[in-house]
Amino acid sequence: MDVLKLDKLLIRDCIIILAVILTGFTDMFLDTKSKPESTPSFQSKSESTPSVHAKQDDGTIHFEANLESISVLVNNLHKLPESYSPPDLICADIPFVFQEKTEKRKMRAEAAGAIKDLFIDAKAQGISLLGVSAYRSHATQTALFQSYVSKDGFEEAKTYSALPGTSEHETGLAIDVTGGDGKCPAQDCFGGTKEAIWLEENAADYGFIIRYPIEKKAITGYQYEPWHLRYVGKSIALKIMNKGITLEEYFHAEPVNK
Repeated sequence: MDVLKLDKLLIRDCIIILAVILTGFTDMFLDTKSKPESTPSFQSKSESTPSVHAKQDDGTIHFEANLESISVLVNNLHKLPESYSPPDLICADIPFVFQEKTEKRKMRAEAAGAIKDLFIDAKAQGISLLGVSAYRSHATQTALFQSYVSKDGFEEAKTYSALPGTSEHETGLAIDVTGGDGKCPAQDCFGGTKEAIWLEENAADYGFIIRYPIEKKAITGYQYEPWHLRYVGKSIALKIMNKGITLEEYFHAEPVNK
């Protein structure tokens, strides 16, 4: 084979190889453009804790996944599904301000046992307490909120009542209480009473926290409610009450800023 023919073959082969390389780069470029950019996932500190596992984002509201945890976070940003019904609901064996046998007497079994112990020990120390309202179903909370809307309008109603699905009463872990005389049930006048002071100092020993502390509205979304007890278990309750923080702050969750 003469040199000229060999050179032509080499040039042809080089052209073919170059064409293959260029085609590969072109395919890679087109493939990259055709794929949507992936968004990096963000895991907040609250999502890494046992009670606030993987949330589904619904715009501004998260739907909680670990619903049966006794420390589940529920507020205006962390919502319960409409179909949620707490397990092991039983009637709390404590006196209430009413006589009727309604769902308002119910709590989850662990919380019901704890509130009974709290009431008994409070009584032994000269503090008489009555239950006002414990569990509320989604339907009950819906009807209650709508009644407030009819009375005061939506914007005003949501400053003191929870939207359906965002009320802790729907978890079966919360209860409103008042003094043994039945006065000031779920009212501001309960604050500062000997009963309210006793609860502030002792509730954590039974696994309860004052869920909406004074001067924490920007975080919890609600004004001070000394009557609203939330069961989270003794270990967490002691940490929260001793530090003077909220459940949101304990989980490093975003403030409600209502």
